Amino acid sequence: MHDAKEHWEDVWTKKKSNEVSWYQQYPKTSIDLILSTNLSKDSKIIDVGGGDSNLVDKLFDLGFKNITVLDISAKALERSKKRLGPKATAINWIDCDIREFDSEKKYDVWHDRALLHFLTDEQDMQKYVEMIKKHVNDEGYVIISSFSTRGPMMCSGLDTRQHSEESMKKLFSNGFEHIKSFEEEHVTPHGIGQIFTWNVFRKKWITGLK
Repeated sequence: MHDAKEHWEDVWTKKKSNEVSWYQQYPKTSIDLILSTNLSKDSKIIDVGGGDSNLVDKLFDLGFKNITVLDISAKALERSKKRLGPKATAINWIDCDIREFDSEKKYDVWHDRALLHFLTDEQDMQKYVEMIKKHVNDEGYVIISSFSTRGPMMCSGLDTRQHSEESMKKLFSNGFEHIKSFEEEHVTPHGIGQIFTWNVFRKKWITGLK
């Protein structure tokens, strides 16, 4: 992701929210998986690469009180803030390249839809997993959706990395319990089908390290 911030600011300058390929009017699968954790409405949720996604609106409407949205594009975050209006002040917004993210906070749900597949470098992927391990509470959930092995090789002018259930299990083999994986077709605003793999993990609680 060379000059990643510049690239994504350019994307959000040129395209409307419903013109980007990953647009969803209602992020049903994300909502269903987050609700399936049965966590309280006080649980801390972070949506990484959330940008201008409608997920934050829906989570807020469902009564979740501790929502963080992280994105590399300030323009994308500004769109979300504008859309939410006064409600935006209740959300924690982070303008940051995920590879540089660090925080004292820990989260109960780490949600990533369509960010991981842009981390094509092996070292970046491993750092990402370590970052998640650091920033997710013991027994917290990791929900990740990325292009499957049947998904696109490129997106928004960038190379992508495809993932399978097995490759995801391997990536999260140290310190995480695999809950479920499945594939799903997302139809872009232009009518093109993209196959995503969804994966849910739970961070293991390790006795003696608390």
